[in-house]
Amino acid sequence: MRIRISFVARRLISPLLILAAWQAASWLGAFSPRVLAPPSAILMAAWKLAASGALLHHLLVSLGRVVAGLGIGLALGSALALVAGLSRLGEDIVDAPMQMLRTLPFLGLVPLFILWFGIGETPKIALVALGSTFPIYLNLFAGIRGVDRRLVEAGQVFGLDRAGLIRHVILPGALPSALVGLRYALGVAWLSLVVAEQINANAGIGFLIADARDFLRTDIIVVGLLVYAMLGLVADALVRALERRALRGRPSLLPMGSA
Repeated sequence: MRIRISFVARRLISPLLILAAWQAASWLGAFSPRVLAPPSAILMAAWKLAASGALLHHLLVSLGRVVAGLGIGLALGSALALVAGLSRLGEDIVDAPMQMLRTLPFLGLVPLFILWFGIGETPKIALVALGSTFPIYLNLFAGIRGVDRRLVEAGQVFGLDRAGLIRHVILPGALPSALVGLRYALGVAWLSLVVAEQINANAGIGFLIADARDFLRTDIIVVGLLVYAMLGLVADALVRALERRALRGRPSLLPMGSA
């Protein structure tokens, strides 16, 4: 316990020094609060937003959009990766269009999405879904194609048919890559949401940031950015926990969770 506490303390030293220097610079007038609010003002703004219930309301709206968009992206990316990864014909049909689409700046598709879907919830969810589809597809496809051929041959020796090979050999073998894709997809989903919530939104963390920008409230802007960062951190931690559980018992260079 003593070692763990000292490790945590060492990790906190530099962030606390940065916050102290930031606060001191604000007190000394090094920069205006309209340029960057001091930590004390940011903490007060976060407290007021939380106490009023506004922060929770905007947070739940943003979470709903991410969950919906990520769910669509996960389903679509997984389906396309299975089609392309398990069949040469599927690869010929699916992979070329996916490789072309992934090079497009998908955030630049916002004007088209507005024209196609209007300015309601649909373009926001669609943008998150599109952004999260490609990391899922690319990593799962690579994982399927990277399964050791000897494992497939061993499965055939034990009498597994094609469906059995997919279920018991190929998909478990591709699982680590799929989980890496999910972690990347979560990061892209939050990035997409920042832009999506600028599309005529009336709620959400992105709306909170945009509204604060109009009133030069840098304290609220930083609160919103910190919320995005914490959500991304928590989501990644959940996937890492799922990864440790799903890959328990597999040989690894480092113990799971030591990274």
